[in-house]
Amino acid sequence: MSTSKVVIVGAGMVGMSYAYSLVNQGTVEEIVLIDIDKERALGEAMDLNHGLAFAPRKMSIKAGDYKDCKDAHIVVITAGVNQKEGQTRIDLLNSNAKIMKSVTKSVVDSGFDGIFLVASNPVDISTYVVWKTSGFPSSKVIGSGTSLDTARLRYEISKKIDISVSNIHAYILGEHGDSEFVCWSNAYVGAKPIMDVIDTMGQITFSDLDEIYITVRDAAYEIIKRKKATYYAIGMTLVKITSAIFNNENRIIPISVYNDGVYNVEPDVYIGLPAVLNREGIHHIISLKLSKEEQVKLQKSANILRDILDKMEF
Repeated sequence: MSTSKVVIVGAGMVGMSYAYSLVNQGTVEEIVLIDIDKERALGEAMDLNHGLAFAPRKMSIKAGDYKDCKDAHIVVITAGVNQKEGQTRIDLLNSNAKIMKSVTKSVVDSGFDGIFLVASNPVDISTYVVWKTSGFPSSKVIGSGTSLDTARLRYEISKKIDISVSNIHAYILGEHGDSEFVCWSNAYVGAKPIMDVIDTMGQITFSDLDEIYITVRDAAYEIIKRKKATYYAIGMTLVKITSAIFNNENRIIPISVYNDGVYNVEPDVYIGLPAVLNREGIHHIISLKLSKEEQVKLQKSANILRDILDKMEF
């Protein structure tokens, strides 16, 4: 297995934003692009290679196929289809589930024994399908989950109180979707609970918290309305997850993980929870003490995901 080889399945905007961020941050030694459109993958690899003179490290970038997964440490899945006119959400989910199954089987058949990182939406559902299809332990199958939502949350709080985003510690939990919620009971500015910040700083109020949550929850809709898709921030988010794995950081990131009874909710789902990541994948899920209201919201989010899975065919 290469020390830092990533295979990206899907050379669309998300996959290539991720690849571009990997190159610019010098995160890996080797990148392989796989796409159903082989010419596109080849063109993207050529374009990235032409910038290596200005990259922070030497690396190998190429278009390839599933046999290249064999010695990769991480396979990142960004492939999927968009909803067509007249197509129901469940039909779309079933279509994407078939893609996830096909991709996963092809990757596993190569002899791959690394970590799956899934970004294809709906990410919690897609990650569950990859886990079920692969037969891998849940620690080796990760979804991007609410990591991007959390980055958006930290940005919005930072902007409101004029404190560096690196000093904002707060999480979005639950489904990467409309039922996600902010875990305000465990939100901090530096070492100061957000509720104490409200009492002392005067720059943020309780009503601002609801406004921030709505802004974060609806961020993708607002971006899509203006530019048709979101891809830069998720690309950078995936790099942060990748770095945590390759650098063996034991970093806490809210990602889509299999909740195996850590939280008192429907266990058989993948859902956004804070987890410790290192070179082996998910080391463990962080058990936060949630408020009663947050516990209800997490259960509601898990129920929504479970209901979707029960209606799907895969």
